[in-house]
This record gives sequence, C-alpha cells and structure tokens, in this order.
Amino acid sequence: MAIDRKRQLKPGPAGKTAERARYIQLMNQGFNNAESCRMLGIGRKTGSKWRNGYRYKDPKTGRVYTYPAITAVREQSDFISARYLSEDERITIADRLRSGQSQRSIAAELGRSPSTISREIRRNRHTTGHYRPHYAEKKARLSRQRPRTGKIAQSPKLKKFIQDRLDRWWSPALISRQIKKAFPHLPRLHVVHETIYQALYIRGRGGLRRELVKCLRTGRDRRKPNRSIARRSSRFAGEVLMISDRPQEASDRSVPGLWEGDLIMGTQNRSAIATLVERSTRYLLLVHMPGNNRAEELRDGLIKALDPLPAALRKSLTWDQGSEMAKHAEFTAATGVPVYFCDPHSPWQRGTNENTNGLLRQYFPKFTDLSGYGPQHLAKVAAHLNNRPRLTLNDDTPAERFARLLNIHP
Repeated sequence: MAIDRKRQLKPGPAGKTAERARYIQLMNQGFNNAESCRMLGIGRKTGSKWRNGYRYKDPKTGRVYTYPAITAVREQSDFISARYLSEDERITIADRLRSGQSQRSIAAELGRSPSTISREIRRNRHTTGHYRPHYAEKKARLSRQRPRTGKIAQSPKLKKFIQDRLDRWWSPALISRQIKKAFPHLPRLHVVHETIYQALYIRGRGGLRRELVKCLRTGRDRRKPNRSIARRSSRFAGEVLMISDRPQEASDRSVPGLWEGDLIMGTQNRSAIATLVERSTRYLLLVHMPGNNRAEELRDGLIKALDPLPAALRKSLTWDQGSEMAKHAEFTAATGVPVYFCDPHSPWQRGTNENTNGLLRQYFPKFTDLSGYGPQHLAKVAAHLNNRPRLTLNDDTPAERFARLLNIHP
C-alpha cells in the first residue's frame, strides 16, 4: 500500500476527521500502529494517542483535558468514496423522477450505470413508495455502518468447523474448499478464505478465537506489508549444471521423479533439516542433519533418502546455489541423479519446495534449535503433511498420488 506523502485534505477539523477515519480503517485491517502511521505520514506518538487516548494538562491554567481513544469517526459526505452516490446526486435523481425522466436518462446525466440508479431507487425509497433524497441519504448511511456481525459469528456450526480445522493447522484456503464439500446444500455457510482471515485479524468482527492466529502458517496476528526479498550473500561456486540445462520435460509437472530441495535453518544457522519435494505429487521427504559438517551430511542424507526409490522416480534434483551442496558430484555418482542449480536470488525456480518449507515452519518455527528433532519425529511430520489434501492435486493427498506412482513403477 502506497504512503500518502501528499495528503490532499481540507484544513481544520475535517482534515483530522478524515485522517482518523483512515487510521481506524488501517488498524481494523490488521496493520499495527507503526505501519498505519507510516502509511498516513503521521507521527507514531500521534497514532498511539488516537488509539489509546491521552490526558493533557494546560501549563498556563493547570486544567486537565482527557481525550478518549477513538473507536469510530462520523462519516462526512465530503469524504465518501466516489463509488457511493452523494446527497447531491440523490437530489438530482428525485428531481428527474418527478419530471418524468427514465432511469437510463438519469444514469446518463450522472455518469452512472443504469443498474446503480435502479438499485438506489429500489433499496432506499421511502415506505410510501416515493423516492425522497434526504431519507435515502440517511438510509444509505445507516446501511454502511460498521462493524457488522460476520458470517462466521452468526453460525455456531460454521464457527466450530473452521476452528477445528485451524487447530489441525489447515490453511484458510483449504478450509474454504472443505466447507463446500462438507455442506454442499448449505450455500449460506460457504465463505472464501479472506473471510476467515478477517475473522482472525479484525478486532470487533467476532467469530473465531484470537489465539487461533498461531495456527496460521505465518503465526502473525496482522497483515505484513510486502517487502523486498532478502538477498543471500553466499553462492555455489564451480562448474555446475544450471536450471537452464535441465531437460524441457522438467517444466511439466506431469512427469514424475523430479525433485526440489533446500535446507530450513535453525537458530543462528547452527542446525538444519534438509527437505525434498517431488514436483508432480508434492510428496515430502525430510533428512536429519545433526552434525556440523553440512556438505557431507547432506550428501549422505540425500543418498539414503533417494537411493531406495525406483529409477523412474529419481530423475533429477533442483537446488539453490548453497555451499551445502559442495558434494553434489559425489551424490550424482552414487545415485545417478543429476543436480541442477537455480539462478542466484531466484527461489521461485523451486516454487514447490519453497511452499512446502513454509508449511514446515508451523512444525519447526524460526529461531529454534532443529538438532533436537530426530529421524522418527521428522518422519512423523512428513507423514502429517503428506496426508494433507492439496488444491493443486484436486484435494488428493501427496501420499495418495505417490502411492499410485509406486504401483506404476515398482
């Protein structure tokens, strides 16, 4: 979201009212005080005073003034979005209706869609059946009031379904799809994933327990503004096969046996777990790395993980240019699996693996020591993710898809 560096607000109280209304909107969307103030171009102390309220003592008179925290700002017609009809437009509509003009001609005069004029007359006309502009303006304002009770808060059945799945660390997108399967004949219970996020992020919307944000993959209780990707300083050196050398068939996910790999790092990069994901099935293998000689451990761990598979299911491995793959030639000699390296600072070239690593961070949070997780625990985590339905697999599980490949290529 862009920063409002040039705030074209009217001077005086109206400008402050608009700023405060925007501040409340940003806070309700899940931004913290610092982010909201940065976007508005105001000081962080000002935002804190608006959010928490403050007391001010006049040094001359000694009088103490108390300013309560702002929770709602009265909407003013000068600052309503252009997508809404203004009071002047409603007066024009009433005048033209009295003169006998059609709704299409009124729409053409105001530069609006005919359906907009039709809805306005149908929704906001007086109980007598006549269209009265000031009554319509008041009715429209009341219908825009927030917060409204969310769809999830209105349905205990839907709320329980979502909370149970969040407790199992399912993503809101996955839960949204499963709702349609669980309640195919109850469309009133169908919600998109954004509705679930808002029920978690926005205060006052109600619905879901606040602590359930810890079950999200990021674990954040607010949205995070987009920032540039942190660039690594280390690269793999030497003669290597680059991703551009990879056969054309590797770009087709219908071809089995193409793997992507990476490390997830523990606190201070002193511990690591290697992850392997098969591109066509999203099947996951985790490699235990307890020691400090990362290159040799990774070589041995990859050989142990991939060597038992049939040759048709281990055609290639794609990795980034990290020094942990210094023994890639020895790995290839032992398994016959060529290693292709991504371009520098291009994690999207291993998108399947990057997405899986994000899922794994729910089980292995950042800044934790990963050396304490043994092979049995890693196998349990991998089985948990391999039995999780995926949208890219039409809600099949990676374990189901990989089992079919093993039956085809025993």
